[in-house]
Amino acid sequence: MTLPPLQDSPDTRLELLKAWLQGHAARYALELDTLVPASSDASFRRYFRLAGKAAEGESVGTLIAVDAPPPEKCREFVQVAQLLEAAGVHVPRVLEVDFEAGFMLVTDLGAASYLGALTEAQNRDDPRRARTLMRDALDALIRWQLTSREGVLPPFDEAFLRREMELMPEWFLGRHLGREADEKTRGVLDRTFALLIASARAQPQVFMLRDFMPRNLMVAAEPAPVNPGVLDFQDAVYGPITYDVASLLRDAFLSWDEEFELDCFVYYWERAKKAGLPVDPDFGEFYRQVEWMGLQRHIKVLGLFCRINYRDGKPHYMKDLPRFIGYARKVAERYAPLRPFARLLDDLEGRANEVGYTF
Repeated sequence: MTLPPLQDSPDTRLELLKAWLQGHAARYALELDTLVPASSDASFRRYFRLAGKAAEGESVGTLIAVDAPPPEKCREFVQVAQLLEAAGVHVPRVLEVDFEAGFMLVTDLGAASYLGALTEAQNRDDPRRARTLMRDALDALIRWQLTSREGVLPPFDEAFLRREMELMPEWFLGRHLGREADEKTRGVLDRTFALLIASARAQPQVFMLRDFMPRNLMVAAEPAPVNPGVLDFQDAVYGPITYDVASLLRDAFLSWDEEFELDCFVYYWERAKKAGLPVDPDFGEFYRQVEWMGLQRHIKVLGLFCRINYRDGKPHYMKDLPRFIGYARKVAERYAPLRPFARLLDDLEGRANEVGYTF
């Protein structure tokens, strides 16, 4: 069953998914009339939960059906799931997959997300709970990174890094703000991009998930072997060692005070060193690498969220743009080589006169 990218409507895709699941209903005790949306994300993938069981002899629970229209990455999902499981990371088990159609049936890691648990911990002023969850996530990341080897995952190379950051001038600057990048603006962008690319490429390269953030982590239900459950890993690459640490702590949906952030960064750095990962031996330099890596991601996200809004019709990500502008400005103002970019952000927000920044 070969389906061109997005040729079929969501309703048609859903009917095709149900027909595909029907072929596996007996083996997994699937109850198709229980099929309900589980979640969606920034891509065209959709997730549905339904009653079923993963193995003979189990009691009926729930499974997840995935609708990932080609060219969404089912093959990559299966490959990376195997790598993560081998590293001792808790991930969904792939029960059935149709690569051509873009359908998967996987085990259910539950509905208790890290995002919900951490938000609740913040609201209750419970740093101990938040710290435990984050340390579990950082320990899982270390286990994953320790299995790294070159030539297995696509390289997060200079072209990749630059392509991501170019989303900002195209979609945030051009489409969202309606402003062309003049010569001065383009110069600031080019110099900033070059600095961030050089920093990223100079770091040790490891297995990198790219979207290792609370929204994609699940609080493992008993008697699950390890916390957290990890989702949305099909875009994994081989890249800078600080990337996933930065994406976990500098998140689109949660912000932390500097004391909590530093506690988590120090925890990761110390544990990673002890485990034999090649983090920089100087914490100050490691922290700079994290911040500059985070800025690369923030720049990408400013463009990505605008593209998702204007191209894909998903406007709810736009409300988090100010968080990323704040992240980006804070980092850029802290380091002298990046301050022209901080001034550019002020100018783009119409704040140049207010704060006295000029080019």
